[in-house]
Amino acid sequence: MSEKKMPIISVVTICRNSAATLEETIQSVLGQDYAPIDYVIIDGGSTDGTLDIIGKYRSRLGYFISEPDKGISDAFNKGVKAAKGDMIVIINSDDILLPGALRQVAQHYEEGKWDIYRCNVIIRNKETGFTGRDIPSMKFPLLPLQVNVDHQGTFTTPAAHRKWGYYDLNFRYMMDHDFLARCYQGGAKMKYVPVDVAEFRLGGVSVAGIPAKRYDLEHIVLNQGGSRFLAKICYWYFWLFDFAKRIFICIFGQDKLKRLHYKKVE
Repeated sequence: MSEKKMPIISVVTICRNSAATLEETIQSVLGQDYAPIDYVIIDGGSTDGTLDIIGKYRSRLGYFISEPDKGISDAFNKGVKAAKGDMIVIINSDDILLPGALRQVAQHYEEGKWDIYRCNVIIRNKETGFTGRDIPSMKFPLLPLQVNVDHQGTFTTPAAHRKWGYYDLNFRYMMDHDFLARCYQGGAKMKYVPVDVAEFRLGGVSVAGIPAKRYDLEHIVLNQGGSRFLAKICYWYFWLFDFAKRIFICIFGQDKLKRLHYKKVE
């Protein structure tokens, strides 16, 4: 009986002027108890000391480049195309991989059987101490009204990108959602792996207002063949939902809202 193949896992980190948080991210990746790691860092032309931090670990990176890009989607695509692994996960420069995460995910790898592996992500607010667990969605319907994307817990395969492409450069915020929706609508085989793999810190582009995300919300529907009418419904649903959330936060606070959405971490 042949031994189970241990996949090479590519971890992609994109950054730009991330000196305050990047080193913790790098250490969480390089400190994994799993050897077949291909670590890729894509820098957007930092000027704040980020490159000095990367330089300390340069010999342990599989690929590194620093140059201006056309946005987050462009940086994601550069990282995915440079990756050499059997599985690819994107860990941003203000997030961390949890100890033992890659080893646990690798145990669920089945070569050629699955296109995408979906894992849990821990949500943390360092200012308030709130901690919750986000369970990833396994379905991405045409109207994405209740979907947990969690790209930090999403391990794609090169085959998935060959079949369904890369991240759309026109998206500024929800490019990961759009990509997963395209995969799901195209028949991708997704496997849920019940493991906490990454910690996502609240903040960044994820807190942008709904009007700023209008293009993304509408085109997630349009890109899957939905009508403009459905695209408008999607946008206004999220606008009303966000309005209700803001009222709730004013009355009860943000952490109370997060506790309603995320699973409690024991």
